[in-house]
Amino acid sequence: MLKQRIITAVILLALLLPALFYPSPEPFCALTLVLIVGAGWEWARLNGCGPVASRWAGGLLGLVLVLVWWVFGLDADSRWLWPLAGGLWLVITPWLLRRGVAGWTLVPRGLRLTLGWCLIGLAWWAMVQARVSGVTMLLSILLLVWVADIAAYFGGKAFGRRKLAPNISPGKSWAGAYSGAVGVLALALAWVTWSAPDAPANLYGALWSWGPLVALPVLLLLVAMSVAGDLVESLVKRSAGMKDSSQLLPGHGGVLDRVDALLPVLPLAMWVVTW
Repeated sequence: MLKQRIITAVILLALLLPALFYPSPEPFCALTLVLIVGAGWEWARLNGCGPVASRWAGGLLGLVLVLVWWVFGLDADSRWLWPLAGGLWLVITPWLLRRGVAGWTLVPRGLRLTLGWCLIGLAWWAMVQARVSGVTMLLSILLLVWVADIAAYFGGKAFGRRKLAPNISPGKSWAGAYSGAVGVLALALAWVTWSAPDAPANLYGALWSWGPLVALPVLLLLVAMSVAGDLVESLVKRSAGMKDSSQLLPGHGGVLDRVDALLPVLPLAMWVVTW
């Protein structure tokens, strides 16, 4: 398993890093779009679609996003979109988590499918817009999620006793969530402390421009939503009786298993930086 994880990670990095740092955003956007097609396929499988229907669903999601790219261009002004996408996450997350695993199956399947595909597509478009704004902008958002996840893992392992959502994700603890928040606050403090005045646009600089009284609660909200994204995907997987969203990424599970925490954070972060 460890060998598989390492091989998959090396291959993904070998593909994604050159595309990420390429002078134009098109290669990165195209490569991540392929992954999003996989995520759309996984979402269909998790919600009861058969093999053929799931493949068609993933392909259709990819086709819609290609059309959006072609019609509007990667640099389209999408500022109006982020309050809608971020607000949707803020509304549905507590509702879904309160209803729990059993409540998910009570939602009509058509609504579940449409909602998931919209949120996946919006997250990709937010990532595209962040990359168009600059590599630094995108990395500042990705690092928030990665640092929160790593800090939560070690904090939960060391101090986690009280479970965060035992019926949805038994491995998560309140200590892990608090550790993730502390890790992100340390990241943000280090970023704004050592950034040059003419540093490229980034999430933490945008937040700091509002002052600490605004930056702190917004950062904590973004951390909370990264945890919520993970919990929502775990809820859907439990409802489907699956441990992983797929095996597209050997040793890592599926695409959704890797990006679940990013799905709410990307549009919310773009809401912050374009406000």
